[in-house]
Amino acid sequence: MLNVIWLGLIVAAVLIGGFQSTLPAVVNGAFEACKNAVMSIALPLAGVMALWLGLMRIAEKAGLVAALARWLRPVLVRLFPDVPPDHPAMGSMVLNMAANMLGLSNAATPLGLRAMQELERLNPRPGTATNAMCTFLAINTSSIQLVPATTIAILAAAGSKNPTTIIGTAFFATCCSTIAGLAAVKLFERLPCYALPPVAIPPSSPAAEDTDRQGGDSARMRPLWLLALLGLVGCFAWFFLRLLQGEFASRGLLIGSVEAVSVLAIPFLVSFFPLYGAARGLRVYEEFVEGAKEGFDVSLRIIPYLVAIIVAVAMFRASGGMSMLTGFLAPLMQAIHFPPELLPLALMRPLSGSGANGIFAELVQAQGPDHILSRMGATIMGSTETTFYVIAVYFGSVAVRRTRHAVPAGLVADIAGIAASIYICRWVFGS
Repeated sequence: MLNVIWLGLIVAAVLIGGFQSTLPAVVNGAFEACKNAVMSIALPLAGVMALWLGLMRIAEKAGLVAALARWLRPVLVRLFPDVPPDHPAMGSMVLNMAANMLGLSNAATPLGLRAMQELERLNPRPGTATNAMCTFLAINTSSIQLVPATTIAILAAAGSKNPTTIIGTAFFATCCSTIAGLAAVKLFERLPCYALPPVAIPPSSPAAEDTDRQGGDSARMRPLWLLALLGLVGCFAWFFLRLLQGEFASRGLLIGSVEAVSVLAIPFLVSFFPLYGAARGLRVYEEFVEGAKEGFDVSLRIIPYLVAIIVAVAMFRASGGMSMLTGFLAPLMQAIHFPPELLPLALMRPLSGSGANGIFAELVQAQGPDHILSRMGATIMGSTETTFYVIAVYFGSVAVRRTRHAVPAGLVADIAGIAASIYICRWVFGS
């Protein structure tokens, strides 16, 4: 399906550009997108990937990732029946989901890419997405987000009296999109058209391959190290209380707690993982460097996939195709009581995060930050994801070209999130 969509965007952009005399803009958009894909996304991601993959190697060697997977085994084995319960992929996926919920995109993407690498180790069909990969992508494209920070920031900058009012609506809309995405991915994987091809050679035992990756000294931790870890946790508990009583005191207990956790989560992980690894007897610097090396390899590997999808979207938008599609669908949207003002945002959101942010900012300026249409748009932004970007980056990191049912499942989640956003906002804020 991704092949058809990509080809359709490219051909449509050239034809529309030719008929509307916008071909120069299409060409400029393509070259600008190439530059942005490499210079603004892939290269900055290399440093972030190096940091998080280094920390993840320490966490794996110390046994933290395996322990996290064991704690959540009852839930994970139902979502990912093809993944061994103690496999490192389980812990990596949980960390990615937690980062997404807290809005920590700088951490969520590297953790998600690491999870995809672990799932690829179990893949007996290189180049073809497994059911576990598609399920993980469906969760990512619809993941529950507790605090949509970017959206709240746009509302606050526009002068909203209560920019955090959309947290509740975005949470419930995202619950709907997650349920729809999981239901769709489990249904589609049973369809004959998405059936997996037979395996010529059985894969080797995952447990045997990953024994050394889940290492960690099994000896009892020394009292001084345990005291150091408890001291670190105590310091962060104090930091948390100080934020609640200070910077976030006016946000309320629930919202203030979530935002405080979002602020402290990355510093805590960056300090806790190495300290815990040292307590387990690891040479943490050397392990970090070994893990960080993978970050640059992954960043280089995803560049072709990023260029492909970002260029196609940029060309289609520059040609005027997005405006034509919006105008064509407007009568249908009105017939089903979908606000036509939100149609450009709904169409752009799965394709481009920066484009969707720009359209949302324009909507807020035109309608006002506290207008119900602005709150609907904010809820859409907080409950959906840039599906094609996520699929390009995650599958590109493991060189998967046959994405099977990941795209339709992600789009089902997006549609469910958009529809839920409209109806929940009408119910909460009025028509």
